[in-house]
Amino acid sequence: MRKLRKWLPVVCLSILLVLTACGESESGSTSSDGEEDTSGDKGTISIGMNNWAENVAVSNMWKIILEEKGYNVELKQVQKGFLYEALSSGDLDIGMEIWLPNTDKAFYDKYKEDIDWRDTWYEGTKLGIAVPSYMEDVNTIEDLKKQPEKFPDQRIVGIDAGSSIMSFTEKVLKEYNLDNYTLASSSGPTMMAELKNSMQEEEPIAVTLWKPHYAFAQLDLKFLEDPKNVYGDSEDISYAARLGLEEDQPEVVKWFDNFMMNDQQLGSLMAALNDAESPEEGAQNWIDNHQDVIAEWTK
Repeated sequence: MRKLRKWLPVVCLSILLVLTACGESESGSTSSDGEEDTSGDKGTISIGMNNWAENVAVSNMWKIILEEKGYNVELKQVQKGFLYEALSSGDLDIGMEIWLPNTDKAFYDKYKEDIDWRDTWYEGTKLGIAVPSYMEDVNTIEDLKKQPEKFPDQRIVGIDAGSSIMSFTEKVLKEYNLDNYTLASSSGPTMMAELKNSMQEEEPIAVTLWKPHYAFAQLDLKFLEDPKNVYGDSEDISYAARLGLEEDQPEVVKWFDNFMMNDQQLGSLMAALNDAESPEEGAQNWIDNHQDVIAEWTK
C-alpha cells in the first residue's frame, strides 16, 4: 500500500500529460510555440497562374498566406483559355486575374453558368503612354504633336513587338497624326531601364505603360490623356472560383472576397518580386512588411 501511495502521483501526472498532448494534437490549429499551422491539413487549393507580372505577384503572395494558415497550395502555370476551361471543369480551384467587362468578356459569355465569378480585388486598369510628372506642359497625347521640341528624338519607347499595348500605340500614332514619331520596340525590363535612366537626368521620355505596374510605386509618372479613347476604358480585375469551392472551403473564399489592393500596395508587391531573386522571396518580403493588411483580408 505504501508503494502504491508512492507511485500514485507519478501515474496521475503521466495520465495528465498524455491527455494534454492528445488535446493539442486534435486541435491542429497552432504549434507548441503558438505559430500558424503549416501542416496543410486544411486541404489543397489549386491556383491557375498566367504569366502576367501582377498575376505572378498575387498568386505567390496568396500561396504563402494560405500555407501559413494550414493549407497546401499548388500554383499551376496556365494560358488564359485553359484557365477558364479548367475552372469550369473543376480541375482548378481559383483563377486570380479576370479582366471585365471588356478583355475577358468572351470567356465570361462562354462559361457564365459554369464558373463562380467572384469579387473585384483591383479597380481601374489602364493602358497608355506615360511620361515623368516633371514634364508639366505635356499632359495629353495631342501635346506630343503640339510640342515636338519636348521630345527631340521623336520616339516612344515600347515593349515587345506584337503585344496588345504596342498594337494600340501604333493605332494612336495614326489617330493623332504623330507621323514624325517612331515606336521603338524593346522589352519590359529594357523600357524600364531607359525610363529610369532618363528620369535620373530629368530628361524627356515617353513610354508605353499600363496599370497595374510596379513603375507607379517607384517613379513619379503620369498617363497622357487620350481624348479619342484609343486605348479604351479602364477595367477591374476580379477572381473566379470553381463551382462548389465556397461550400468546400468557405474560409478561403471569404478571405479572397475580402482581398482588395490599391495602386501602391500592388505596385510595391510587384516591385518586391522584381527586386528579389525569386518570386517566393519577393512575396515573403512583402508579406513580412504588410501583416496589418493581410490581417484585414483573413479576419
